[in-house]
Parts: sequence; C-alpha cells; structure tokens
Amino acid sequence: MYENILLPFDGSEGAAEVLHHASEIAHWADATIQILYVADTTRDSVTVVEGQTVDALVQQGEDVVEVAAKTLDTLAVSYDTDVVQGNPAPTIVEYAERYDLDLVVMPTHGREGVSRYLIGSVSEKVVRLSSVPVLTVRMQPDEQLTFPYENVLIPTDGSDAATHAAEHVVELAASLDATVHVLSVVDDSALGPDVRSTVSGKESEGAATDAVEAVVSEAETHGVTNTVRHIEHGAPAEVILDCIESNDIHAAGMGTTGRRGTDRILLGSVAEKTVRSAPVPVMTVREPE
Repeated sequence: MYENILLPFDGSEGAAEVLHHASEIAHWADATIQILYVADTTRDSVTVVEGQTVDALVQQGEDVVEVAAKTLDTLAVSYDTDVVQGNPAPTIVEYAERYDLDLVVMPTHGREGVSRYLIGSVSEKVVRLSSVPVLTVRMQPDEQLTFPYENVLIPTDGSDAATHAAEHVVELAASLDATVHVLSVVDDSALGPDVRSTVSGKESEGAATDAVEAVVSEAETHGVTNTVRHIEHGAPAEVILDCIESNDIHAAGMGTTGRRGTDRILLGSVAEKTVRSAPVPVMTVREPE
C-alpha cells in the first residue's frame, strides 16, 4: 500500500533506528525510500570557503544523506536522496505532496514527561499539516520497534477525523494480517458532578461503544479476522498509553484535525500527547479539509 516513503533525516542520535524501521516497512511494501535533508534557511548557515560562498548546512546535508544511503545499500533497500533548502516543517509537507509520496516517517524527540516535549517541533508541525499519513517514531530508549506489526491499536471517538484515520490504519493492519485493537475512552472528567452525570455517562458509554463497533465493522470489511474491543474510562491519552503497554501493541493509528494557515495545534490534544509519549510508532492521518 506504500510505494514511496519519505524519510526526513538529519543524522542525529537515534535517527539510525528510525532509518532501519523505515527500511523494514520498505522491504515489506517493496517501496522506495526518499531520504530528505532540509537545510534550514531560517538559520544563518552561509559562509565563505576559499573565496566561494557555500551553504554549510547544504554541505552537511550532503554528508548526512550519504551516510544514510550507505546504510540502505547494506540493507538492499531502493532509495533516492535529496537535499533542499527551506523552513523544515512546511518544506517536508510540501515535498511529500509535490512528489505524491505515500507515507512520511518522522523521528520525534518526544520525551516520557509530556512537559519535556518541545512544543512547536518540526515533527509536531508535520503531523498537524501533512495531508500524507505520518508515522512518528520517538528516538527514546523505551521505544519499541517491532515490524511487522502484530497488534495495532486504533483509538476512536467516533468523530470524522477518527473515522477517516481508521480507514487507513485498518487497511495497513489488514495488509499485515495484524490483530486490530479498537479503543474508545469515556472521559469521566468531562462529566459534571450533578444528577445529569449518570445520564451523560450512559450516553457517553453508548457513544463509545458505537464508535468501536464502527471501526470493528470497517476492519471486518477489509478482511481483518482478529479484533479486540476496548471501552475504558479515564483521561484519553493516559488510557491509550495504558492500553499500549498492557496489550503488547506494536503501533497505534489515529486522526488529527490540524489545518493549514495556523501555527498552533490544540495544545493538550489526545493525538499530540500520544505522539509525544507512546513507546511505539504512531500513525497520524489528517482529516481532509
């Protein structure tokens, strides 16, 4: 289902693990990896070498992609390389769309402690803006990289964004013959303390059940034979992390509602927290505008 995979690559610590994970996906899909280094033009990188003006970051980029290319040579993965100049996040998004790429694999420096995450990072912006599905992989010691994915988690709240994302993630899971875990969380914190809470709670649980059943039905339509239903109560992001850890989940997939023309995502959103903190790769699929 993927023919061309974009891997923005900067050669930083942990990036090699992301490169290897992307290569496993490429092997499985018989896909080509497009290694991209973006020389950040928002930084002052222009210098003069032996009388000639040289962009030091462009030269650095050439060196970085050469190292990545050598690794992919040893892994026998088809690839291309490119070094471009620009503002990294929008450049990555525009590149993926211009060349009709199927998937963006993004390393992210998200930390276990959510407060340690760099708000406004390149990965966060790409997740928010990209119309192409994005697979984020945290470059942290607790990250669990297993492929093929045998257990895939799809959190859903029944929204249009979640439904759109589920269609893509279900297709991936079906291609991998993976077990699909479908989770909907009843956020008890959203319920008031008065007598209406009991009614609201029942309505919320009913809505969660409906959301799960819709995704399970979608999965069965795609030929997925193993599905597991999860209806849980609590703070959604925390419940998602608990579900990942307690069910040996190898990857999660969910929707985002980011829009172009804005420099902010809803801070504290469930998708954002999951990308920051999940110890497994997270596929995010943006709802069409």
